[in-house]
Amino acid sequence: MATVSFREATRLFPGAERPAVDRFSLEIGDGEFMVLVGPSGCGKSTSLRMLAGLEEVNSGSVWIGDRDVTHLPPKDRDIAMVFQNYALYPHMTVGENMGFALKMQNVGKEEREQRVGEAAKLLGLEEFLNRKPKALSGGQRQRVAMGRAIVRQPQVFLMDEPLSNLDAKLRVSTRTQITALQTRLGVTTVYVTHDQVEAMTMGDRVAVMKDGILQQVDSPLALYDTPRNLFVASFIGSPSMNLVSGQVTEGGVLVGDTVIPVSREVLGRAGGEQVLTVGVRPENFELSETDEGIALDIAVVEQLGADSYLYGTPTGTGAADDLTAPQIVARITSRRPPQVGAQVRLAVSPDYVHVFSPTTGERLS
Repeated sequence: MATVSFREATRLFPGAERPAVDRFSLEIGDGEFMVLVGPSGCGKSTSLRMLAGLEEVNSGSVWIGDRDVTHLPPKDRDIAMVFQNYALYPHMTVGENMGFALKMQNVGKEEREQRVGEAAKLLGLEEFLNRKPKALSGGQRQRVAMGRAIVRQPQVFLMDEPLSNLDAKLRVSTRTQITALQTRLGVTTVYVTHDQVEAMTMGDRVAVMKDGILQQVDSPLALYDTPRNLFVASFIGSPSMNLVSGQVTEGGVLVGDTVIPVSREVLGRAGGEQVLTVGVRPENFELSETDEGIALDIAVVEQLGADSYLYGTPTGTGAADDLTAPQIVARITSRRPPQVGAQVRLAVSPDYVHVFSPTTGERLS
């Protein structure tokens, strides 16, 4: 096992106007499960490939443990990679696929079979060792790709969206298996995904990227509770945080016909800005039985059994079906939610109000 360090690592593809990864610095602890997350094209897979040696590092450096591996070929980095498409050899059996890298390293047949057998037992693949990949389901092929990485006993596991080809139910069960497996093995793991739910549920820490730049790295809960900027606030969470602009006024920010309470200290950090962006998580709203709170014209109601989601527009900011008007989603636990077309009041505690500068995007609260 080993630590991993990106130190101002930059990748600029030939002919590109801006770097795919720009001065990326990140320290990953020994045995840590680090998730890189962000929208398509944000540079997360490129960062992983730079660590693997599959992409050139134009400036900066990449370290594994106390070794500078920036210019080492992939085979000398002591890493194992699990790809999105599994990359299994169709003419080989499951056992042969899992042991192929060991065979190339001239590991003896007896040790090869022992290590393949141990990995197969760990992954529940013992009965499939003599089958070809075409006879396996997507989830089983994914486990074979994991097994091929495990038998190598590398210092670092690299996983590039390994669950993206699985159906929704299998993704949930497989991500828990990967998390439990990584905890058991204790191998430093760097995992790339565009799915923020995967990131939140799997990683010890999560690094959020946008346009090749690291936005924030923190524990999943810290990202959720204290996003550093508007991008992180909108990207982390499902449904995402409600973000609405309002006019600064006495005691807070005016949204529709309601003043959302914001402390003077936070308003003082705005530096004279008269319009601020306030954010509230859907679950932090409560239905108000008084005339206080944000008035919401309900456009859509989603009933999920245990709770319901109300979607609508703050009264006075546009019609409920106006797609250009600010939209708000609130999660409520009532099994008998208000109906479409109704107007409700949503109250929120000042403790759950996030405030951002719309100019810089940075967090003020």
